[in-house]
Parts: sequence; structure tokens; C-alpha cells
Amino acid sequence: MTWVLNNLPAIGSYLIAHVSQAVPAILATLVLGIPIARLTQRLGPLRGVLVSGASLLYAIPSLALFVILPVVLGTGIRDTINVVVALTLYGLALLVPTTVDALDAVDQRVLDAATAMGMGPLRRFATVELPLAGPAIVAGLRVVTVSTVSLTTVGAVLGVRSLGWLFTDGYQRGITAEILAGILATALLAVALDGLVVLGGRALLQWARPTRLREGAMA
Repeated sequence: MTWVLNNLPAIGSYLIAHVSQAVPAILATLVLGIPIARLTQRLGPLRGVLVSGASLLYAIPSLALFVILPVVLGTGIRDTINVVVALTLYGLALLVPTTVDALDAVDQRVLDAATAMGMGPLRRFATVELPLAGPAIVAGLRVVTVSTVSLTTVGAVLGVRSLGWLFTDGYQRGITAEILAGILATALLAVALDGLVVLGGRALLQWARPTRLREGAMA
């Protein structure tokens, strides 16, 4: 506890660096994941290949990807952009298959009714399909959020500042309190960001909450 109190400014600095890498990756995953999932859903024969490929992407070791990306992007190995891009790729590997399944689960009769009302494909997707698939997408985004916060720590092995720095520095110097502080701070950040995702989902999908309550009452 004494070590933590004496090093609060450093911990805060690592926390800010961690957030600056994890949050952009999570947002990029959401912004890119939905249109990619929609495109994948519409590609027919190539759909299985793309969904499987997205899932296999997550099997690539994170440290290896962090090392390869600077070569591909032409950046320095310690640039935070490498971490953000890598985290976004891993996030897409999780979110795209989930979103495709969520869009597939929308009742075809509802889509037919929307079309009969004169809705075009884009409007139908934005006002019917996406809201109905929303709860499942939010659930997938929660997984992405927690995973991203965890994977961000790997960049510390390459010298990229984050809460993972507390792991590597604490291990090298034999300071158990520093390692535990890094673990606790990472876990708390994951819980906090997950909570924000839940709140955002509830705000955007208010219709889903009473539906679940009604279903529970009927049961």
C-alpha cells in the first residue's frame, strides 16, 4: 500500500496512456465492425470464409502482431498507433462474427413488413435490423472492451507505456506491490469501461429493457 501511495502520479500517468490506447481501439472496432459485418452477411459464398478468417485472426499471438505491424505500417516499434491498430484487429475478430449472427437472428417477417411499408435497404437496416440486433451487439462489444483493456498491457513488453509497464517494471525490480497495483488497476479499468458500455447500450436501446422485464413477468 505504501508503494502505491508513493507512486500515485506514475500510476495515473500509466492509466492515462492505457486509456488513450484502449478506448480508440474499442471505438474503431464498433465503427468498423458493424459495416463489415453487414457486408459479410451479404457476401453469400464468401461469408463463411470471412467469418472464419475473422475468428482465426484472434489466434495470432499479440506480441507477434505488435512486432509485425511496424513493418507493415512503417512506424516505430514503440509508436502507440501499432497497439491501437492491433487492438482494433483483435476487436474486429470478436465483434464481426457476433454482429453477423445478431443480424441473422432478426425475424424475416419483421424485415418483410418494413419493406412493405416502403423502407429502402439502408433505412431498414438503420431503423429495424440494427436496433433489433442491438442487444447482442452490445454484449459482443462488452467482450471486446474487456479483452482490449487486457491486451493493451502487452505493449509494455515492447516499451509502450501502459498499465502493463507496472507488470514488467515490477517483475524486473522484484516489487510485488507494483505488479499487484498494475493487475488491480487493469481490472478496475476493464470494469469501468464495461459499465460505460452497458450504460450506453441501455440509453440507446431503452425499448429492450421493458421487453425483458415483461418476458420475466410472464415466466
